[in-house]
Amino acid sequence: MRPNNHPYKRIVVKVGTSVLTGGTRNLSLPHMVELVRQCAELHHQGHEVIICSSGAVAVGRARLGFPKLPATVANKQMLAAVGQSRLMLTWERFFEIYSIHIGQILLTHGDVESRHRFLNAQDTMNTLLEHRIIPVINENDAVATDEIKIGDNDNLSALVAILGNADLLIMLTDQPGLFTADPREHPDAQLIHEVDVIDENLLALAGGSRSGLGVGGMATKLQAAAVARRAGVDAVIAAGTEPDVLTRIAGGEALGTHFAALETPPENRKRWILAGVTHTGHIVVDKGAAHALSRRGSSLLPAGILTVNGSFDRGDTISIRSENNGEIARGIIRYTSEDLQQIKGCHSDNIAERLGYTYGAVAVHRNDMIVL
Repeated sequence: MRPNNHPYKRIVVKVGTSVLTGGTRNLSLPHMVELVRQCAELHHQGHEVIICSSGAVAVGRARLGFPKLPATVANKQMLAAVGQSRLMLTWERFFEIYSIHIGQILLTHGDVESRHRFLNAQDTMNTLLEHRIIPVINENDAVATDEIKIGDNDNLSALVAILGNADLLIMLTDQPGLFTADPREHPDAQLIHEVDVIDENLLALAGGSRSGLGVGGMATKLQAAAVARRAGVDAVIAAGTEPDVLTRIAGGEALGTHFAALETPPENRKRWILAGVTHTGHIVVDKGAAHALSRRGSSLLPAGILTVNGSFDRGDTISIRSENNGEIARGIIRYTSEDLQQIKGCHSDNIAERLGYTYGAVAVHRNDMIVL
């Protein structure tokens, strides 16, 4: 963990549905008050706190008396619309005890996919924090469809950490952290205190959500941790019921499972690339191009592209992969997938001859790329 003489300045606290409800079907008000007390303590210590809150659908379902509804998108949106205002009212009521104002921000992936909307959302968050107002953020479930949803509030919290230029992401859950096996089935499972590499073996250790109320299990928390640490953000998975969990982690205590940031935070444009939607299409590059991207920070030239998979447009964010299918980088592509099919393996001087036009010598410029 970061030593106490270098405290975390800006902290994102992700609170899942199972934590807010204590595993029941209703909000656990005493538990919410306790989390607010800890956030208020951090706030008064000078930390900047951002809350990423789940729970709108669960609150809406409780408010309507737990109706038996088909599991359609429209019904979920209805429950979120009913529950969101009540959830925010509860947060606001508890923070008023400590004379702290809060501000609501609802996000979809469209708000981070567009560079313009990303910067607008970032400006809103920064302005709230400058005025010592705690942002409370949730996915906009009342209008989100499968095409624009982020999908779970674990991954949303990682995107919020990127948007907010945070130092630390704390994901509170119903488990003390990541274990060597599922502790519900293996009593001898050991807590993993520190994670250096997130790979397929680690993801295989991640179990499902205990309560069944939330969307994200441990696997989505690992995905969120991987995104956060690539953006220069420390991440911790810890139990929401641990006494003083937030203040102890912020103070440097080794609670839960810690994922150290991989590097210093990238500049803002590259944070947006990392946060934005990566299209299903991707390109595979040869060993020389892979080495040039990862070791020398070079731009990607068409000559190094082996295969083009899927469909994407000029300006989309795509995944760049090695021959063994490992992701090397993400970047903003300067040519469509159809163009790249014609110029892959081609020397840059021959692009105009093959296409009849050119958008420049590179397929992805190094300034539009983040190496993973």
